[in-house]
Formats: sequence, structure tokens, C-alpha cells
Amino acid sequence: MNAQIQTTFLCVLFSMVLSAQDTIMPLWPKAIPNQMETSEKEVIEHTDDGIVWITNVQKPTLEVYLPAQRNANGKAVVIFPGGGYYGLAYDWEGTDIAKALNAKGVAGIVVKYRLPGSKSITKNKNVVPLQDAQRAIRLVKSKAAEWNLDSDKIGIMGFSAGGHLASTLGTHYNDQVYNRQDDADDLSARPDFMILIYPVITLGVSSTHTGSRVSLVGENPTEDAVVYLSNEKHVTEATPPTFLLHAMDDDAVPVENTTLFFDALRKHNVPTTMHVYPEGRHGFALALHDDKLKNWTNLLFDWLETLD
Repeated sequence: MNAQIQTTFLCVLFSMVLSAQDTIMPLWPKAIPNQMETSEKEVIEHTDDGIVWITNVQKPTLEVYLPAQRNANGKAVVIFPGGGYYGLAYDWEGTDIAKALNAKGVAGIVVKYRLPGSKSITKNKNVVPLQDAQRAIRLVKSKAAEWNLDSDKIGIMGFSAGGHLASTLGTHYNDQVYNRQDDADDLSARPDFMILIYPVITLGVSSTHTGSRVSLVGENPTEDAVVYLSNEKHVTEATPPTFLLHAMDDDAVPVENTTLFFDALRKHNVPTTMHVYPEGRHGFALALHDDKLKNWTNLLFDWLETLD
């Protein structure tokens, strides 16, 4: 290989590496709403079982995983990892999910969203995750042509507290919770579909996940604050079609969260599919090592095909 060819090859290779790494983009092009500069630092660590765990999110981002163009079917899923609104199980319920979607031709976009407990958040802590969620889906829609997506096939997916955030977006997409920053904010924040995996839905005491409730609205919230973010109370005929999955023996987020939401969706004639497994507990994600649960992703992909 002569010097000129070698140089060209290295430049192309370097460009490809940069492109592969350039998958993370900031949510907010200007000032981040409801946030001030503090000495607080974002923390990325590994739990005892090896999960990437992020707390004190300071700069919310999108991490974009696109399938090969020949495999792409035009669908995209914006993913909200869980973590009780205290942290984010970022790979377990985020990037690994995006890669699994890619294998079926679906784009997966993981949102690193802000958490209400951060000291840098100045006010309206209960709507800060919704601000990031609305901005995330609008930003993805604005990139539809660039990323080879169908603009009417962009949905959302959330796990546990991330499921609460997804269902909040799916029921509060018209709420104005931040000021316009650019042309992306002129787009609708309504998802085309929702995928809710062992989701927190209600903040009502009897069925809620206590940690998520306290993180989001505090120890002694007003009734209005609880009702606003009890998403079964805000379903309408315009709520997006929804896929629900839960385990009956979930002792962290009671299965009643899913059944409450299913009943509300059915009442308003929203197309809905619900799968409830007798066992599985909480936080199983892809469940690849559970013979009884690992088929759930095939059920999901079958459902996604029905949306065409």
C-alpha cells in the first residue's frame, strides 16, 4: 500500500470511527429549562450486578442507534430507562434495548433525562422529566428524514419509572412545559405508539411505587400534584395505541399500575395489547435468561407490525 492510498484509507477509517462515535446529542441547544449551574456532578457507575447506573444527570442527551439502512423499516422508539426517578439503569433498560430493536430494523433512541432530585433543578421538579421527554420526541421527529425514519411511526418505550415518564408523555403531550428553543419545538410531542414495561402509572398511594412518587412529587404532595401525574386519569380517545407488559408477582411496582391503565385505555377505545405473566418480578428488561419471559420481545415485534 503506497503512502497516498494508506493516508486515504486511514482518513476514511478515522472518519468512520468518528461517525460511529457521534451518536450522542444534547437535548437542549440553548439553556436547559429549570436548571442552574452548581458544583453537582453527574455520576456514572456500575451496580453490583454490572448495570450502568447514572445519577445526577446534568446534561440530558439522546443516544441514537440506527439499524443498517437495508434493514430499516422506518419505525423508531424513544426509550426511557427506569430507576425510580432517582437514577437510570442506562444499559439494562436503555442501550441494550436499542440494540435489540435495531436487530428488527427499528431505530432505538435512548434518553438520558434529568431526575427530580438533582440539586441543579431550580423549580417545577415534577415536570422536569416531562420537559426532557417532550423535547426528545420532537427532536427525533425533526431528524426523521436525516435518520431514514417515517415521521408517523415514532413511538416511545419506558421501563418502571421510565414507563411512568413515557405514559406521562403519552397523556400530557399537549401540555406546554417549556419555552420554544428552535424549529423542532413547533412539532407535536404526541408519540405514535407507546410501549410500557412494568410501568409506574399512578401516584395513588395504594398502588404506586413509593420511591418514584417521593422522587417526583415529594413526601407530602398536594392532591393536585398526585392527580396530575396519575396518568390513568388523563387517558383520552387521542392517547396513542399502547403495548403493556407486567408480571403478577412484581413486588416493587404492583401490577395494578398496568391494569389501571389498560382499563382507562379500553374505556376510551384506544387500541391496546396487554400481557401479564404470572412470574417475573420487577426489572427483568430483555429477560434473556428467563425461559418463561424471554419471548416477550417477539410479542412486541408482532404488535409493532400490526401498527402498519
